Amino acid sequence: MADIFDYVYWRGDLPFEYRAVNDVDAMILARLSYLPFDEILNRGTDTAPALSDAAAAILRRGDSAGTELRPEDARLLAALADSVRFRDMRLSGCVSRFDPVTQTQFAALAVSVSDGMLYVSFRGTDCSLVGLKEDFNMSFECPVPAQELALEYIQDIAAGTEDCLILGGHSKGGNIAVYAASFCGEDIQRRITAIYNFDGPGFDDRVLRCREYEAICGRIRTFVPQSSVVGMMLGHEEEYTIVHSSRSGGIMQHDLYSWDVLKDGFVCLEKVDRSSRFIDYTLKAWINDLDYTQREKFVDTIYDILMQTHAGTLQDLREKRLGNAVCVLNSVRKLDAGTRAAVIYALKLLVKSAGSGLVQVLRDYQSAGV
Repeated sequence: MADIFDYVYWRGDLPFEYRAVNDVDAMILARLSYLPFDEILNRGTDTAPALSDAAAAILRRGDSAGTELRPEDARLLAALADSVRFRDMRLSGCVSRFDPVTQTQFAALAVSVSDGMLYVSFRGTDCSLVGLKEDFNMSFECPVPAQELALEYIQDIAAGTEDCLILGGHSKGGNIAVYAASFCGEDIQRRITAIYNFDGPGFDDRVLRCREYEAICGRIRTFVPQSSVVGMMLGHEEEYTIVHSSRSGGIMQHDLYSWDVLKDGFVCLEKVDRSSRFIDYTLKAWINDLDYTQREKFVDTIYDILMQTHAGTLQDLREKRLGNAVCVLNSVRKLDAGTRAAVIYALKLLVKSAGSGLVQVLRDYQSAGV
């Protein structure tokens, strides 16, 4: 199967003036917001360097600035910088915010795709525990800080240009792109041609049933892999497209570099697989059984326990598994009776929901004649 790099090779000689932005382009531009352009671009300046120049600066720096670049990202930067289609795109509005106190992790980038078209790329969750906590806060809080910052960002960007707008992001970045498009106001909404959500979580009914979301819903393009986990969280009113991933399953398919592509789109499937449907049924049933206060109590408690390990990222947790496990157990023992009871109750509901999810998946397959 072909991947992002094959696509850049196939379409790299075609400027956007000859071939308009397609779904794979949108995915590539969503990935750009993960890259450390904030280390070389200053949002307060008027300069908007070409992608080729910004890519060369990042590749020259390597890891010297303290940012570890994934091998795939380095390869993508080099490929884009060498392509006619991407190399002259101008980058601007680069911003990054990280605040453990307010549990905020946010980053965004504006990309001038062609004359009259601006793509606003929102970064998804990084590997930090703060970023993950903000994701889980979405189950009981709306808006979370990243959603508010995304809204402020698109309003700020729109005020400085008359271009048509495409908003996009991967993971949490897709969610906050949809949120910003929903609440940015009618004047800006009229300029938005599409919103791309690549395997990002949805919303609860507080957003899905509001007039602002309904006004933009028809322009949302949501894509999930066949074993989607993150993209199945919370609710979606928009239709979603299922993309084939080359990875074996589960959370590994969340990686955009594993998605299979064609010359102008994705390799698509008719439906998600059983594991994704099981997770979907289980998580939705579990969340629905907990009120907002119970969700907040559970999420805050688990986060506080993890913070006792002094780990900042998932990698930190993995590197000292035994010591962190002991620390977690000691923290659980120190919970007061009320908090411990609340956590146990939530976990019991999760087990119950898993059983219901399994039954629902079996019923689906019986109904389909499998």
